[in-house]
Amino acid sequence: MLFPALLLLLALSSVVDSKECPHHCLCYEHSDLVDCRARGFLQVPHGLSHGTWLLDLGGNLLMEVRSRAFAGLWSLRVLVLSDSGIQLLQPEAFYSLSFLEKLDMSRNKLRRLPSDFSHSLSSVRELRLDHNTLERLEVSSLEHLESLEKLDLSHNHIIFLQPGAFRGLSRLRHLYLHANQLGAVRHGSLSMLPVLEALQLGQNNITHIDTEALAPLHSLTLLGLEGNQLQHLKFKTFLSLHTAGTHLQLAGNPWNCDCDLHRVFSKLLSVRHLHVDDYHNVTCHEPLQLAGASLAWVDSQLCMAETATVLVITVTVLVTVLAAVVMAEHTRKKNQHGVKSWDAESQSQER
Repeated sequence: MLFPALLLLLALSSVVDSKECPHHCLCYEHSDLVDCRARGFLQVPHGLSHGTWLLDLGGNLLMEVRSRAFAGLWSLRVLVLSDSGIQLLQPEAFYSLSFLEKLDMSRNKLRRLPSDFSHSLSSVRELRLDHNTLERLEVSSLEHLESLEKLDLSHNHIIFLQPGAFRGLSRLRHLYLHANQLGAVRHGSLSMLPVLEALQLGQNNITHIDTEALAPLHSLTLLGLEGNQLQHLKFKTFLSLHTAGTHLQLAGNPWNCDCDLHRVFSKLLSVRHLHVDDYHNVTCHEPLQLAGASLAWVDSQLCMAETATVLVITVTVLVTVLAAVVMAEHTRKKNQHGVKSWDAESQSQER
């Protein structure tokens, strides 16, 4: 489960038979922990103590979280709503949870977040929304999560990130977006994330990264791009990362191994603050004769054909120029000889 240390505390605590403990739940003395996990609840139960610190409602059949479902739970710090079939969040669903620090809504059926989703969640430091069916992020949905440090949006259906989608998340350090359906990383989609350290974008459908898309990420130490649809890269895209050190994960893409790709990877490997962790696992997809081959093994050969072609073209041009010079000289001498012959014939006739 999500919080092993807290569960151990639950096991060591004594169960309280209190009027403030919802029926079918287990409430634990002194620790203010309430365990309502997998009890078949169709809605958030009533009768929760105002002093509740942790509430586990995971594994129920909630379907939706109604407006002000947690009203009065000002002391709540950890809320688990995972694996509960939640499809809808009503307006003000998290009203009065101003001191909540951890919210787990993973493994539900959310397709969208309401515009006021974050209005009462300004103290949340960790938010799990992974394994839902989210298709897009509204700019207003997350903007009040000013204390957020870790955001897990992996295993959703997100296709596109709007510019400013993470506006207001100035303390975010870990962002997980892997296993979505993103097709590109656009300029502005990752802006206003000054302390972001880890960005996981693996297992998407990314074919393109705008040159300046990563430039705002001054603290980035890990960038995962493995398992996408990248065939080529621009060196400038990564050169814009002005960090002390960034580790890149690039394996599992259908790389088109040509001379340009060789040059890009050669430059990446030569930059002191950039580290391609999985370089020896980067394999070619095209051309067909190199499919499955390690880029590290063939990279020195990729420019040989191009170099040979350049040499052939250069030699051809030189031969052509030389031939033209020889022909011109031959023509000049022939014309000069003709002029002399004509002068000699003219002088003979005059005599």
